[in-house]
Amino acid sequence: MNGAQDLGGQMGFGAIELEENEPNFHGKWEERAFAITLAMGATGSWTLDTSRFARESLPPAIYLGTSYYEIWTRGLEKLCLQAGLFSEDELASGHKIQPPSPVKRVLQAKDVAATLAKGGPVDRPETAPAAFKVGDRIRTKVMHPEGHTRLPRYARGCEGVIEAVHGVHVFPDTNARGDGEQPTWLYGVAFKGTNVWGPDSDPKVSLSLDLWEPYLDRL
Repeated sequence: MNGAQDLGGQMGFGAIELEENEPNFHGKWEERAFAITLAMGATGSWTLDTSRFARESLPPAIYLGTSYYEIWTRGLEKLCLQAGLFSEDELASGHKIQPPSPVKRVLQAKDVAATLAKGGPVDRPETAPAAFKVGDRIRTKVMHPEGHTRLPRYARGCEGVIEAVHGVHVFPDTNARGDGEQPTWLYGVAFKGTNVWGPDSDPKVSLSLDLWEPYLDRL
């Protein structure tokens, strides 16, 4: 979707401030936010892409006006409400009112390290040949979906060249809206900066994006 999260190429937000020796967390509550989000994701109540879209679809004022882990927490609240794991009244009160809803799995503390080490692979077997090969020239589609997509707004309608073929992976757009994984080919695509941001941009700039096959048209 065209939301507040899609900031690439936009002006007016100031420079990115880098913190030297930045810690993973700036407070205990951030550790807890991370842990709860991980634990709830492990229940299988939603997919990774659904979780990402819950954060992206927060109102712009909230998304831009809150910190990283506040965004995670707000997104998790949306997901739990949508899944019926608690009610609006319970969220407002901070207390359980009804018996808890069942979940598919519970991540035990003893299993956290192994679960993180395993990760969540999203590569899938090939079911059809790739439409593109290294060296092919493409143009990204102009699209403005209401749902989740991994094609950045600034990179739509741009000419590029396939520089890598990454195999078949879960398609985020369908997976986020509950229409299944629908695995498809994933490519590394190289763009000239001038093809993305126009002739006034730095001609020495280039960028590479990993993009799924449905985002691409052949030139």
